[in-house]
Amino acid sequence: MSKFPSFAYLGLAGDTGAGRPLSTGLYRSEGGQAPWERIDTGIQPAPQVRAIAVDPRRPGRVLIGTQSGIYRSEDCGAHWSRLPAPNPELAVWSLLHHPREPGTILAGYEPCAIHRTTDDGLSWTSLPIGVTFPAISLAEPLPKRVTGIAVDPSQPDEIYASIEVGGLLRSLDAGRSWSCVTDGLYRTDAAVDLHATIASSAHPKTVCAIGRIGMFVSEDRGDHWRNAPVPALTEDGTYSRALVVAPDDPDLLYLGGGTAFEGDRGAIFKSSDFGATWQRLDLGVEPRSTVFSIGVDVRHAANIICATKGGEVFYSRDRGSSWTSNPLPAGATRVYAAAFG
Repeated sequence: MSKFPSFAYLGLAGDTGAGRPLSTGLYRSEGGQAPWERIDTGIQPAPQVRAIAVDPRRPGRVLIGTQSGIYRSEDCGAHWSRLPAPNPELAVWSLLHHPREPGTILAGYEPCAIHRTTDDGLSWTSLPIGVTFPAISLAEPLPKRVTGIAVDPSQPDEIYASIEVGGLLRSLDAGRSWSCVTDGLYRTDAAVDLHATIASSAHPKTVCAIGRIGMFVSEDRGDHWRNAPVPALTEDGTYSRALVVAPDDPDLLYLGGGTAFEGDRGAIFKSSDFGATWQRLDLGVEPRSTVFSIGVDVRHAANIICATKGGEVFYSRDRGSSWTSNPLPAGATRVYAAAFG
């Protein structure tokens, strides 16, 4: 048995665009139900946390991605050390422990870059991403951000990266070469405004991506796509921000979203058949902003945490059948990241 209890972690941040409001801070709650405590003391500057990853192989180990780099704790956030990953120009947006290679971590940056370590963080290399983004996504000079990274557990050389705003990137050779697999003709950039991507051990060659207008699934490594029937919260669909696979059931998905980036309603959905059908979960109240982050306990998968952009937090201890509110301290808003383990 681990000497560490399970903690839920939440990170505050904001959009990196000029003039956008920003928050800082990192919080944890034992079991997701204890009062929230701030645990970023000693990290300077005060961190904008857009990515959190717990290591399923190492209880107590936590990674965070910030505007100034990547930090790691070996004791559930009591102490932190900065890893020698490259400094981001704007921010680190995503982190992934490789599902098949212990010691390998992938980090997604803004502007678009992916850095990798294969020696548990001691040294890092930049993957050679040289791709053409869909033309519609270049209408404004937005720096592309890597909002999510996925590796197919059954095909560990296959890496996917979701880009806001830019579509989905794919490498079939462990990162040596890349292509954009959502290029095409678009009236707007909604279809290529992506916020997360996942792959599942139960579905080789299958990749899912979520974004501004819902969720899309490809069963041939991104060559062709279909819409997943997530219940629509607006005429355009559901603004989808968080997507997680249960650690003990590769068919079980949780999706968080709302009406818009600055939406006034949020929701969390559950699928037991890898996105074929969806159930909207009852949080007890309707969230007043978009659900931006979800964490599922890597050691006790019945435990779930979800948080809205506005700082509402809910936890479940029965895979989402029932929920209890556990809000952050007053003033703690713009929750951009969650993890549990």
